[in-house]
Amino acid sequence: MSEIPHDLKYTKSHEWVRKNSDGSMTIGISAHAQELMGDMVYIELPEAGAELEAGNDCAVVESVKAASDVYAPVSGEVLEVNEALNDNPEIVNKDPYGDGWMFRIQPSEEEQWEELIDADDYEAMIASEES
Repeated sequence: MSEIPHDLKYTKSHEWVRKNSDGSMTIGISAHAQELMGDMVYIELPEAGAELEAGNDCAVVESVKAASDVYAPVSGEVLEVNEALNDNPEIVNKDPYGDGWMFRIQPSEEEQWEELIDADDYEAMIASEES
């Protein structure tokens, strides 16, 4: 089974969310998601300044196998995107929880953090999908 850091929260659509000390949140896709997709070849990220709505698609990842939407786990304004992924989308395969982050958002509804899935429940969800 893929690595599942316990300091993050997750979504049913396999995004991870890290709460930063300044109140912003960093978002990427889980190791499980990138393993299912295979080698990343292209990533389209939201624009800095864009307003995102939780649950809506906001980015696209394309791999050698498929293209898939990335969904906003929380509502808010995009503060920053990981420009390094434009030229090197494979960073997501090498380091999905570190250098492979996708964007940082300033949440407009803090309580949405509580609605995200913790690592133990995410691990159980993956296990049930695989059985």
